[in-house]
Amino acid sequence: MVTTIQISEELKEELKKLKLYSRESYEDVIWDLLEANMELSEEMKKDLERAYKDIEEGRLYTHKEVKKELGL
Repeated sequence: MVTTIQISEELKEELKKLKLYSRESYEDVIWDLLEANMELSEEMKKDLERAYKDIEEGRLYTHKEVKKELGL
């Protein structure tokens, strides 16, 4: 099923800038954005898991400790 959506001229211009080639459809541009967002979300989840594990295992440093370690 095909549907029509309304977007502002400003958004249309921004989407146009994201096209990889002039005849690329706006649907393809939107799918690319969604795909990139989903990948980023998965990467973010992994980063958060690592950070929580670091905290649980005591690998946590204060700003002061980091500055001292770096000689700042």
